[in-house]
Amino acid sequence: MKVLTARKAQATQDGAGVKINRIAGFDGKSLDPFLMIDELKSDDSGDYMAGFPAHPHRGIETFTYIRKGGFEHRDQMGNVKAIRSGDVQWMSTGRGVVHSEMPLADAIDGMHGFQIWLNMPAKEKMRAPRYQDSAVTGVKTVETAQGVVLRALAGDWHIEGQTVSAHLQGLAGDGALADVVMPANSKTTLDLSEHGKALIYIHSGNLLDERFGQMIQLTLDPTEPVILESGAHGVGLLVLAGNPINERIAHMGPFVMNTQEELHQAIRDYQQGRFGDIV
Repeated sequence: MKVLTARKAQATQDGAGVKINRIAGFDGKSLDPFLMIDELKSDDSGDYMAGFPAHPHRGIETFTYIRKGGFEHRDQMGNVKAIRSGDVQWMSTGRGVVHSEMPLADAIDGMHGFQIWLNMPAKEKMRAPRYQDSAVTGVKTVETAQGVVLRALAGDWHIEGQTVSAHLQGLAGDGALADVVMPANSKTTLDLSEHGKALIYIHSGNLLDERFGQMIQLTLDPTEPVILESGAHGVGLLVLAGNPINERIAHMGPFVMNTQEELHQAIRDYQQGRFGDIV
């Protein structure tokens, strides 16, 4: 496995004071087609119970994966869904979404989850919003002979000669995400040759010399598989793969467009109520 770069997530706050660790790449290059990786991991309810009250988005896709605890999602499209441990949720915001994400009452024993932002190509940014989650379908899982477990969160995955296709398909930039949990001293092989970008976020344990809370960007060779090896304590990885969009980015808060004028229009549209309201 050839590592191009390694970055450590930075502690910050969002929503109504929720404590998270974030890796951001709004330059349109470093993470493309991804924009941001947020991890919420805490056993202290004071770190997250204030949640994320109603707020808007335009021009991005949000992908949420919950490993522990849960949130209730509400949006102006009429969706009201509980996203619990093991669930994923995808919201392609297009021309505009207003939503809230508030911790479920039974999440008091801790929370661990991710929200990933993906950039939408310019031609898609003003289409109607879309929503999908795994509350009914569940998430497909495959296990190798060495006990490595891959949860296919989105897209298609190839591991040890096995192919598993997630229920959730069609993310911007051909985005694909998987949670890979490896027991101690194990090895596995991923075929990522369909993608131009691959990122690994370590959410538990160690990989190579990097500890949890680190993101590794891989150098991909389409002729060679990616070989992952765990150490004495095992490792848990969020693997993100996709194809760069390679478009100009203009970013302001919850809006990601291609020009400053488009950003200003997004703000005007939201202020004038054109995004709608949560009922």
